[in-house]
Amino acid sequence: MEKLAAKQPGFLGLETARDKIGITVSYWCLLEAIDQWRNHLEHKKAKDLG
Repeated sequence: MEKLAAKQPGFLGLETARDKIGITVSYWCLLEAIDQWRNHLEHKKAKDLG
């Protein structure tokens, strides 16, 4: 997902933490960019598997 997110307009970066469970936080420059990423088909699939 990192490479895909990096190609999206408004992407600023991300941080990931992994141990027994994991979390990734992404940063975006505009709320519209967040909405576009939230609704991106591949991202939705990854969240559903998540």
